[in-house]
Amino acid sequence: MALLTVTLLIAAAADLAPLEQELSQAFEKKTGIHLRFTLGSSGLLAQQIENGAPFDVYLSANEAFVKKLTETGILDGASVRTYALGRLGLWGVKDLQALASPSLRHVAIPNPKHAPYGVAAEEALRRLGLLEGLRSKIVYGENVRQTYQYARSGNAEAAITSWTLVLNEGGVLLPDTLHDPIRQSGAVVKSSRNAAEARAFLDFLASDEGRAILRRYGLSEPRARDEGREKLLP
Repeated sequence: MALLTVTLLIAAAADLAPLEQELSQAFEKKTGIHLRFTLGSSGLLAQQIENGAPFDVYLSANEAFVKKLTETGILDGASVRTYALGRLGLWGVKDLQALASPSLRHVAIPNPKHAPYGVAAEEALRRLGLLEGLRSKIVYGENVRQTYQYARSGNAEAAITSWTLVLNEGGVLLPDTLHDPIRQSGAVVKSSRNAAEARAFLDFLASDEGRAILRRYGLSEPRARDEGREKLLP
């Protein structure tokens, strides 16, 4: 009798879109377990999980949504881990000051109500004293991928999105000193029928092979803090 192949359903923050294929191939080669990603904003994915969506693993772009779902008993608290540290990327202009140019009419950022990268984008603009002056120009994407597409399609002249989406597209890496660390966290959904396999996937993300994939796409493992801030591995 042929053994059934396990397929893990992964609710993943949209900044992980460029990593989906390589993560899936590497994990399946190592374990024989398939991965099926559903990508979206961390907040909306959290709502789907709260409403009973049958995911096995939740990979959020920040720790707050994971903490909330853990406190309500939806996620397995013992499985929680910060798997990466994210960075903001700018596309369409060379620096944030250029967003104030009168010739630039629309700036796309992720919706901070649902997307942690949107919170970081607003924080970066606020720290530079640009946010209030740009309010009338800002258009919100549901997640980092939609935000980037707004700019690529010409519906906005520039976008602040995740570095993972623009590092190979002529984007500019923004200083992490402009915002609080984007600690990307994940956990196993308690209702998962594949809990052991789900934990194995989180372990894979923390392995040398998993971390190497994360680094290639602009993410990195959080390490020792320096004055309360996370550093990126070289």
